[in-house]
Amino acid sequence: MKQRSLAHPAADVGADYLLGTGATRSWRSRTPPVVARTTRMFAPAVAILAIMLLALLGCSSEPSKPAEPAKLEIRTAELLSGRAAFQKVYIAARGWARDAQPYRIQSIPTSDGNGHDGKWALWRASFASPSQHAGKSYTWSGSVAPDAPARGVNPGSEDNYSPTNSSTQIFDIAFLKVDSDQAFATAQKHGGDKILEKSSDTVVTYVCDWNRNTNELIWHVIYGTGRDTSKLTVAVNASTGEFIRVEK
Repeated sequence: MKQRSLAHPAADVGADYLLGTGATRSWRSRTPPVVARTTRMFAPAVAILAIMLLALLGCSSEPSKPAEPAKLEIRTAELLSGRAAFQKVYIAARGWARDAQPYRIQSIPTSDGNGHDGKWALWRASFASPSQHAGKSYTWSGSVAPDAPARGVNPGSEDNYSPTNSSTQIFDIAFLKVDSDQAFATAQKHGGDKILEKSSDTVVTYVCDWNRNTNELIWHVIYGTGRDTSKLTVAVNASTGEFIRVEK
C-alpha cells in the first residue's frame, strides 16, 4: 500500500518556486500587488515630469545670443580752480618734504577749456624745501587731451633751490584765501571784459606767487598764454581779492 506523504502541500509549492519549476512563475518575477498599484498611481506623474525635462533640455539647447558689445566710456575733462587743484598736490608735496612750502601756482593751457571761469584741467604747483635746499613741482591733471599728463597728481623731478632767488619766494598757504575764479571776476572789472568782448577766443591763464617787495601774495590774471604775449595782465591780491594794478 502506497503511503501518503506527510509533507505539507505548501512546502512542495515553495520548493517549486525555489527550484524554478512548477506551473507558477518564479517569485523573483512576480510583482506584489501593493507595488503594482503604486506604479499605476505614479505613472502619469512620471510621464509629466519626463515631458517637462525634455522641454527644458530643448530650451537649453537653443543657441546662446551673442554678447552685447561693451559700451565705450566717454571721458570728460575735470576743470578745477587754482586753489582746489593746489590742495590736491599739497599733500603729495608734504610727503616729499615735511617743510615743503609753495612758491608758485600756475595754470597750464590745454584744449579742455579757455580759463574764462578761473578753471583749468591742468595746474602745476612748485614747492621748495629749505632744509634740503631742493625744489620739486607737482602737476594735477584732469585733462583728456592726448598730450596731457595722466589724470591725478604727477610729481616732477627734484631740482636745486636757493632762498635768495626773488622768483622762487616761498609763502605760507594761509595767505591763499582767494581762488582763481574770484581773481578772474576782479580782473574782468578792470579791462578784462573788454578784451573778451573783442576776442572771445582769448584764453585766460593764471600765476600765483609772492611779491617780496610788497609782502603780498598775488594772482596774476593773464589774458593770453603768457605774460610776454598777453593782451592784458591784472594783479589781484590773493588774500583779500582786491584789485592791485594793471601790469600790462
